Amino acid sequence: MKYTPKLPQTNVNVSRTSPLKEFFVLTFGALAIIIGVYVLMGFAVDWVIPYLSVDLEKKMARPFLKSIESKMGSPDTEDRLQEMIQMLQKKCVDLPYEFQVHVHESEMINAAAFPGGHLVVFTGLLETITSENELQFILAHEMGHYANRDHLRGLGRALVLMAVTTVLFGTDSSVGNMLGSALNLTELSFSRKQETSADEYALDVMHCSFGHVAGCVDFFEKIPKKQDPGRYGHYFATHPENLRRIDHILTVAREKRYGFGEKKPYILYYQ
Repeated sequence: MKYTPKLPQTNVNVSRTSPLKEFFVLTFGALAIIIGVYVLMGFAVDWVIPYLSVDLEKKMARPFLKSIESKMGSPDTEDRLQEMIQMLQKKCVDLPYEFQVHVHESEMINAAAFPGGHLVVFTGLLETITSENELQFILAHEMGHYANRDHLRGLGRALVLMAVTTVLFGTDSSVGNMLGSALNLTELSFSRKQETSADEYALDVMHCSFGHVAGCVDFFEKIPKKQDPGRYGHYFATHPENLRRIDHILTVAREKRYGFGEKKPYILYYQ
């Protein structure tokens, strides 16, 4: 019998699967695991937050406050805003915080909630206010973040994001930065939900304070277009698009049958 050499039909050292397909399967599989771990850690943060004491929050706030202490605004302005916060706390809000208002010299048209009940109001915001109703809605909105402890949830999730990318890719990695950007998109949706929830909280507080909700959307109607994420930018921003936000607030007001009365004249708090 004549022997005719030939190649084997199979080779265990050669995969029949396309290398490109294997690459995508491994890459997306690893990414799915990483995102899963990140989401689980996010749930862990949400579970822990309600058990953190206000005293611990105050200690956490110290590094943040140092960044604004050098640009504090008028003490008289802070005192007036402090009176308003205390009035809302006594009349309409039941929160375990001793709120402290800080006026920060900045052109930013915004306010922010810091751990421990420290509420920062930027002078750029005070210069755009046209009624006390509008100002109370903004302050109540920030108090809404405290009610849901959004300020701590956001901080905790940011730390988780930083920890995941640092452990896997180090402190200086283009891959880690890319992954961090991808994971951050999941947090933007979370942030927009926080803002919507705080708006609804502020609407209830405003109705409690005035007996109506006139002025509840005035601030959002004045926000410069450059600060509005817009229809499509909405999905890549921490705050909802202004038109959606206004529509949602007015829809909730109608559903709750909140009326619209006269606005209280604005007193110049910032000088």
